Amino acid sequence: MKIKQLIYVFLVAMLLTSCATEGNKDATKEAIEFDYFVEQFADIKVLRYKIPAFEELSLKEKKLVYYLTQAGLSGRDIMWDQNYRHNLSVRKGLESINKNYTGDRDTENFKLFKTYLKRVWFSNGIHHHYSNDKIKPKFTKEYFTNYLLKNSDTQLSLEIVEVLFNDADNKKVNKKSGVDNILSSAINFYAPDITDKEVVDFYKTAYKGPEGMPVEAGLNSKLVRENGKLVEKVWKSGGMYGTAIDHVIGWLEKAQGVAENAKQANALGLLIDYYKTGSLDTWDAYCIAWATSIEGNIDWINGFIEVYNDPKGYRGSYETIVQIKDFDMSHKMKVLSENAQWFEDNAPLDPTHKKDSVVGVSYKTVHVAGEAGDASPSTPIGVNLPNNNWIRQQHGSKSVSLGNIIGAYNNAGGTGRLKEFANDEEEIRLEEKYGQISDKLHTALHEVVGHASGQINEGIGQPKETLQNYASTMEEGRADLVGLYYLMDPKLQELGLTDNVKELGMAAYDGYIRNGLMSQLIRINLGDDIEEDHMVNRQWVSAWSFEQGEKENVIEKIVKENGNTYFNITDYTKLREIFGTLLRETQRIKSEGDFEAAKNLVEGYGVKVDQQIHKEVLKRNEQFTAAAYSGFVNPVLTPTLDENETIIDIVVQQPKSFEEQMLFYAKNYNFLGTEN
Repeated sequence: MKIKQLIYVFLVAMLLTSCATEGNKDATKEAIEFDYFVEQFADIKVLRYKIPAFEELSLKEKKLVYYLTQAGLSGRDIMWDQNYRHNLSVRKGLESINKNYTGDRDTENFKLFKTYLKRVWFSNGIHHHYSNDKIKPKFTKEYFTNYLLKNSDTQLSLEIVEVLFNDADNKKVNKKSGVDNILSSAINFYAPDITDKEVVDFYKTAYKGPEGMPVEAGLNSKLVRENGKLVEKVWKSGGMYGTAIDHVIGWLEKAQGVAENAKQANALGLLIDYYKTGSLDTWDAYCIAWATSIEGNIDWINGFIEVYNDPKGYRGSYETIVQIKDFDMSHKMKVLSENAQWFEDNAPLDPTHKKDSVVGVSYKTVHVAGEAGDASPSTPIGVNLPNNNWIRQQHGSKSVSLGNIIGAYNNAGGTGRLKEFANDEEEIRLEEKYGQISDKLHTALHEVVGHASGQINEGIGQPKETLQNYASTMEEGRADLVGLYYLMDPKLQELGLTDNVKELGMAAYDGYIRNGLMSQLIRINLGDDIEEDHMVNRQWVSAWSFEQGEKENVIEKIVKENGNTYFNITDYTKLREIFGTLLRETQRIKSEGDFEAAKNLVEGYGVKVDQQIHKEVLKRNEQFTAAAYSGFVNPVLTPTLDENETIIDIVVQQPKSFEEQMLFYAKNYNFLGTEN
């Protein structure tokens, strides 16, 4: 489970600091010394990140980081194919045009082509990485076929050319109510003719694992129809995506050879076995070994992980993140995991929905050394894994905050939108003083306490079975509410995490409501519904809370003389109580598997947009040139070899441009064909 940076376009945080003014000075100095900005196009800003303290690692540790990043990149093509069945054909065709086009490259049309190519690169396919809408070229089909294809000797089938410009497969993931979510989604997890009902019926009888220890059924396969029957094409060595997975395995075997300790080596061995066999029981064994391997400076996420891209919540997108521990910040923040049981005991939940014992929750701040698949170029800022509920309950979980990613966002950001959408100077003051630390603590509470809290009633299925297409947004909203509830709790100040919990909580509440009811709307087109799970959860949390407090004017809607709308919280204590009430209800929905209640909450408060507010937000946002979405190029890790071809060092280099990195990846990690 992860918090995407795009979810919190205003909620970026950096290291704990006792003085915001000095912290801002340091950030400015650092931004001057290191150029975080790469380029901007369409609605995208591409940034760089540093790998702090990499040079302080031993050679063995550097090798481990290098091998793990290479393993991750080797599976890059998998994510492209998962996102859409024609993506690899499209990418290779566009890259061929980019390389071989002999026509005039200075025309407006060719510039539009370059922007389109970069947008496709950024989204790992032809559907927008966040909205899931198909990215339509700004140039014409005639220009594409008569100029770009002909003058580059590029071959693309008529079907693929048509799909770039027509309205087929317009939505990568469609979770709307009232439609067949599988048939209307272009995601390549299911054969194009398979329906919702067929998927539900198939998994009623599919292997679910041992009693009380259910596997994540469907996690690592595509569901297809063969000879009239539904079967799973498993993603493994010798199976679907086998050629890329074999390269992943090869690098993981090298990593296992330089593991920091026996537990790490054992976990890597199980991950290798999983990729070789495709066994979901082995995946669970790996997840247990990984979750309980907490020693060492290096860690990783690797596999088919998050199920947001599956409208039914079964299949995991390929993802890797390689991490180096930030010792200072991990020490400061470990008090959250050490007090996880206190947070569980004091949560405003039905006692029957609480865990008697919260097991093995670990929290670390890490520095990213490399990302691939679903984590790149658009990256999370926090992650809590594994996702399997019984493993989390019995063996624990790992929560990480990606410190250098958060720092890069902070160094590349600005305050213009804050001043535009904040109600008054006091709201701005609170955000500038406590915004960074409150955002960091909300991320930590969301990941460490939120996702680890609560339990499902005995005999109730997993949320993907009970809550179906609402499972993801309900889980993210529930974890958000845990964080919101505790951000005004004196316990945080008692633990030494803030010097003023009241003002910290006020800043957090202001930012959440401001984002959930207004500022996040800059990311969608006028007239569109909200569809992305995290955006949906922020709106239903905010809108439900606004409605609940309306009689007592807990959140005041203000329209000023200039016609601009603002939301002003008048009673933070009462709002915390409202958040607690909603948290209790969302946990009940999860614990009892109440599909209708989840549907009513999400559809009633999270999907539809106030069109007048939306129009106003877009108009007020026109003054800002900064893109709504950001992502990253990865630092390049290059081995230094001696005369015997032995690695004697690993050197970190920064790519000069986004295009340079994408072409480098296409050349060096091109392990899948166009049909898989």
